[in-house]
Amino acid sequence: MQRKAYVPAAVALLAALLAACTGGSGDGSAQDDKAGGSATSTPVAQPGKYSTLSDACTVPDSEELEALLPGLKLLTDEEQREKAYDGTATLTYDNDRRSGCRWKAESDAASDQLYIDFERVVSYDASVSDDDSAARVFDEKAEAADIPRDGAVTSVGPSSTSSASAENGKNSKDAKGSKGAKGADGAEAAKGPGNSGSESPDPSSGSSSASVLPRLLDGLGDEAFLDDALSPTQQRTVTVVFRTSNVLVTVQYEEQPTRTGTVAGSEEMQDRAQNLARQLAGSFKG
Repeated sequence: MQRKAYVPAAVALLAALLAACTGGSGDGSAQDDKAGGSATSTPVAQPGKYSTLSDACTVPDSEELEALLPGLKLLTDEEQREKAYDGTATLTYDNDRRSGCRWKAESDAASDQLYIDFERVVSYDASVSDDDSAARVFDEKAEAADIPRDGAVTSVGPSSTSSASAENGKNSKDAKGSKGAKGADGAEAAKGPGNSGSESPDPSSGSSSASVLPRLLDGLGDEAFLDDALSPTQQRTVTVVFRTSNVLVTVQYEEQPTRTGTVAGSEEMQDRAQNLARQLAGSFKG
């Protein structure tokens, strides 16, 4: 009786040992595969600070609009005046990716236009952050505007146009002096006596004054630049572009004098555009 009891027990023990050996080798192979897979994963870049955008038409206050568009204060019709202050929103298919607005006003001296554009940049490459993508777009805009990148930057302030580096003037003359003044529509005005009547030096005419030349700006967002161009029709266009995290902001300010032979002054227009840019930059804080 005792002998019969021991035989089944020995068989059961042997079967259990074989099963354990077979199953263990399979589990080890699976564990190796998972470890190898996790080791090859790529870190995901950080998203940008901003995931939405404000309505560009609602950000500038009436005081700033009146400074850039003096003709607004001359409007007497209440309905027309309200529409002029509200501006006209630009067409966009995603308000959280892009928002723009335009204003226009006329006075006896000139016709003024203002355009504000907010662009939120999103990287579709998991290894590239939104901020890095926005920085690349900023560089492309600066390069397209022929902004000198190796000179000193100008601090942004109420009288910032008086402190630009003379080195920037040299660089800008080398880059733009042979092309004439670049207009808002991409046209180029030939330099000549017709431009000599400007109230302030044309930034692209090779003037000895570096205070109004296209340049990098300091103290505005993460990085910024200013461009100034004069068209063949004597329309001056001042553009300020700055980046804050993954958002690019563009301020484009145009003035067309009504009097023949008159050219809008660079310094005054640049100060107005920079004042507005500082206000817009403040709206992105927090």
